[in-house]
Amino acid sequence: VKSLSSYFVANRNGSTAAVTGSLIATILGGSSTLGMAGIGYSKGLVGAWWLLSGVIGMAILAFWLSRRIRSMGLYTLPAILEKQYDSPGIKIIASVLISIAWIGIIAGQTIAAGKILSVFWPGNLPLLIIISGTVFIIYTTLGGQYSVIKTDIVQAAVIIVGVFVSAAFGLSSQGGLVAVLENAPVGHGSFPLSPSFDAMHLLGFLFFVGLPYLAGPDIYTRLFSARSPETAKKSAIRTALVLLPLAFAVTLIGVIARVVLPGIPPESAFPALVMKMLPAGWNGLVIAALLAAVMSSADTCLLTTGTIISADIIAPLRRREMNDTSMLLLSRMMVVLIGIVSVFIALILGGIIKSLMLAYTVYSSGVVVPLLLGFYARPLRLNGAGAALAALGGGALGLGLKLGGFGNLVLISLPVSALLLLAGSRLFNLLRKSQ
Repeated sequence: VKSLSSYFVANRNGSTAAVTGSLIATILGGSSTLGMAGIGYSKGLVGAWWLLSGVIGMAILAFWLSRRIRSMGLYTLPAILEKQYDSPGIKIIASVLISIAWIGIIAGQTIAAGKILSVFWPGNLPLLIIISGTVFIIYTTLGGQYSVIKTDIVQAAVIIVGVFVSAAFGLSSQGGLVAVLENAPVGHGSFPLSPSFDAMHLLGFLFFVGLPYLAGPDIYTRLFSARSPETAKKSAIRTALVLLPLAFAVTLIGVIARVVLPGIPPESAFPALVMKMLPAGWNGLVIAALLAAVMSSADTCLLTTGTIISADIIAPLRRREMNDTSMLLLSRMMVVLIGIVSVFIALILGGIIKSLMLAYTVYSSGVVVPLLLGFYARPLRLNGAGAALAALGGGALGLGLKLGGFGNLVLISLPVSALLLLAGSRLFNLLRKSQ
């Protein structure tokens, strides 16, 4: 890989199959396999909302924005914000927020990889996290987007087969779906809500998990890699259709594990069930599928964050313009640095869903509203000052509420972000007129 276009967006030559496979593999990471099965284990079928929220976001993206995004011909999501508001400042602010959030997501994927490998080597989780992180760093650094998309197609196929094989074996061994739900704890068969998952939980998932699908930097990178706007739209539609049954299949695996293996850590439910119930050969395939799922998300997030830091934070702050060779070297250095930081965070943290919800909250609260309304910046008379205020104010409020133990109030960060965007833009416009 010798050019920026190849490293960042795979020469913008991705077919519908390649982009769809890459989107699926990217989405079905540790959160949508181990994490979602863990929610199924602890709460029941309502755990499917983790991925169903993404399906809704992806479907809206397909019909509303996918073609427009690909037509921009950019490399990163912050570059879209710069173009919308004609403001380098909002690009840098969004880049910082995204980088902070996505480092947490990479850490979550690294934890997931370590937990999968610990099925074979129990008691060595810290070492396994370090090994997993090292592998992610090496092949993402060397190959960039081109190698990521090439490996994602294979990984997506392995993941899909692994999930449905596990669900089929689990149901068969327990006498079918009705028997599983009868033997599961009370409320585990309830859907769309349950005693342990009320409307506020659902709204939290829809907004803070679903919005990053509608306006996510790793998703947009895939759309930028498509060979045409129509390819981008078709890929998003097909991705949503494939994810729909997978949401229930993965959650069901968690419910089956609750029946068969009560008392284990929820996020270990998927690999533990695989090793207990599947015959030799099949269990190896499914463990490989889980590793593939985690690797595909980790490499995408690593590359996305490295690209954003190098192209949208460091490069604009330099006085002299960087050539392609220097930018490529800088991007690879950033991938290595981000990977190392993520491994350290993974060693400190322990839970996949907890780290990802914090990351999604910071991102959705700060970046999503300015980005989506930015497509209508001209008729709404929005500007960079309002967008910067919305990103900083919304992101800080979301983070503060989450860390302060007020997670049930975190939804207010979205309307606050919108209010700051509109009010800040109007105030700046009035000040500019008065001068």
